[in-house]
Amino acid sequence: MERAEKREFVTELNEVFKASGSVVVAHYAGATVAQMNDFRSKMRAAGGTVRVAKNRLAKIALQGTEAEGISNLFTGQTLIAYSADPITAPKVVVDFAKGNDKIVVLGGAMGTTTLNADAVKSLATLPSLDELRAKLLGMIQTPATRIASVVAAPASQLARVFSAYAKKDEAA
Repeated sequence: MERAEKREFVTELNEVFKASGSVVVAHYAGATVAQMNDFRSKMRAAGGTVRVAKNRLAKIALQGTEAEGISNLFTGQTLIAYSADPITAPKVVVDFAKGNDKIVVLGGAMGTTTLNADAVKSLATLPSLDELRAKLLGMIQTPATRIASVVAAPASQLARVFSAYAKKDEAA
């Protein structure tokens, strides 16, 4: 890499660290190109990105960001997975690491919070933002449907009583 390319890469990575909802750092030593391409495609499909970065450049890019506390994780062959949604990147990385022993989660960051490997794994078990919204919407709609059925029940019962009297009168 030339000096200008390095400067551009650091600037771009700095913006990534500032804008991302979460960043996960993992080792990928021994992973094949096919495995990395599969990993990248899964992450892209979920709405995240995977990048391999030189440790020195990543540490420079971390300076002045909220995620500066994870600079000690950049040793060896590391990759960075990030997404705007705080749950997406950890979920995809942890799911992929379960089936591939070459990917080892080191830790990450979510805003100003520095996460160790266990915290990233527990973050991956949380439902995504869309799932939480769906659950919340379901919880809000459930009482409304119950109220509607309770309000409608007396009217339908009265209609059945009137219908029964009408049938009784017709029979007599």
